[in-house]
Amino acid sequence: MDELVVQGEINSKILTLRGKQVMLDRDLAELYQVETKVLNQAVKRNIKRFPNDFMFQISEIEFENLRSQIVTSSLKHGGRRYMPFVFTEQGIYMLATVLKSDVAIDVNIAIMRTFIKLREFSKHYNALAKQLIEIDRKHEKQYKELKKALDELIASSEVVDVKVMGFLK
Repeated sequence: MDELVVQGEINSKILTLRGKQVMLDRDLAELYQVETKVLNQAVKRNIKRFPNDFMFQISEIEFENLRSQIVTSSLKHGGRRYMPFVFTEQGIYMLATVLKSDVAIDVNIAIMRTFIKLREFSKHYNALAKQLIEIDRKHEKQYKELKKALDELIASSEVVDVKVMGFLK
């Protein structure tokens, strides 16, 4: 059960930004039980391990969009003075090589398992979506055939009605 709680907490901190699943430096620091400043300093000391597809700094516009979705401190009241860094799955894995505490190792394993579960879910979700589309197509075809049959039945009953009416006159 603890693993599910941890994965749920991690999952809630995974954001999609620039088409990639990422985590904020602040959230990672919280999970690793270090200050954000300490995490970012460790990254800067090992910057060659973090190319742009592993980690990037978000823009002011992205930051403002995130601000409405997550609680962030105001720049006016002692908050962040720079835009946050975000880490992709590969960047998070690389963090394990620069943060060497037992907590960092355990958290990193939990994060990797969460990303794996998300990929598995995505695979099953995509397969289910394809099945639903196929069922919809089948039913659409059956609906068209039924509508055609009903239209023919209505048309033939109108012809009968016309004959009966003509006969009664």
